[in-house]
Amino acid sequence: MADRERRTVFVTVGTTCFDALVMAVDSPEVKKALLQKGYTDLLIQMGRGTYVPSKVSGDASLQVDHFTFSPSIAENMRTASLVISHAGSGSIFETLRLGKPLIVVVNEDLMDNHQSELAEELAERKHLLCARPQTLGETIRAMDLGTLIPYVPGDAKTVVTLINKFLGFPDD
Repeated sequence: MADRERRTVFVTVGTTCFDALVMAVDSPEVKKALLQKGYTDLLIQMGRGTYVPSKVSGDASLQVDHFTFSPSIAENMRTASLVISHAGSGSIFETLRLGKPLIVVVNEDLMDNHQSELAEELAERKHLLCARPQTLGETIRAMDLGTLIPYVPGDAKTVVTLINKFLGFPDD
């Protein structure tokens, strides 16, 4: 395995408790799907959850590790080959700005789940893939990352110029 390129999947739930996502990525089905797609490592940031994932995969060829919190997960995201995230806007846009392939898993237990609307809209625009905990394995098996369209942040200059003009500030 030393001559094989490491391909890491980083999973983040942010500061929340999203045990359903952690349990899903800990399942034999998801671990097998990740192995079949060529991933070698699975790193799970489990947040405030109480479910502790196993550090063992079915055939031990997928290296698994986990942690609760870190001062920064930016390096984990930067070095990941694939990010699986909860539907928090910060996690979504940070991952997209890094140009990383992203699967957003919607937490259906949240009330007034505006996060699902964001994830589903960005999935419709082909910037990411969207799943539920129970469909994550299927989403990974079916994913074709080549169909994703890079996210390009909007340019706010036009809006800023209009606001400045409205407020009577000079053009720069």
